[in-house]
Amino acid sequence: MPEVVSSHFHLNEGDQVVDLGAGNGFFLKILSEAVGPTGKVYACEIQKPLVEKLGEFARNSSLSNVVPLWCDAEEPGGIKLPDNSVDVALLINTLFQMENKEGALTEIRRVLKSDGVLQVIDWTESFNGLGPQPGDVVSKEQATDLCESHHFVFERDYPAGDHHYGFSVRKL
Repeated sequence: MPEVVSSHFHLNEGDQVVDLGAGNGFFLKILSEAVGPTGKVYACEIQKPLVEKLGEFARNSSLSNVVPLWCDAEEPGGIKLPDNSVDVALLINTLFQMENKEGALTEIRRVLKSDGVLQVIDWTESFNGLGPQPGDVVSKEQATDLCESHHFVFERDYPAGDHHYGFSVRKL
């Protein structure tokens, strides 16, 4: 339920948000409403056909503050945004899919403003064929350790639904 989960993101009117691995745009409408007409939501996706679908979804839904971008967050400069340009970065069911998690955290840190927040939601387990394979699950402890090793400070946990964890970290 994006409305419930996104309430933990503490977004404000005018925020610049990057949704890394935006997929089919499941969170875009609620993010767009939260940041309002003076904010922006950058819907980043590595799969080019999905970028086109995100653009079509944004146009058809009159989400004029949503900008679809092709991004490879695991590569230096792969998030096509300037340094220190976003208030909030979102990794929702994306961390487990990344091969270069270290590179992704470095790149996320690059685009976040000083004191910016990274929201991480991922799977606690492989569940009935949904989500990651058992060997690809990134535990909450592993995820927080990874963030802290990239100079983020842990802020808080929050409920993210069945079979998921959610937490926020802040860029130092």
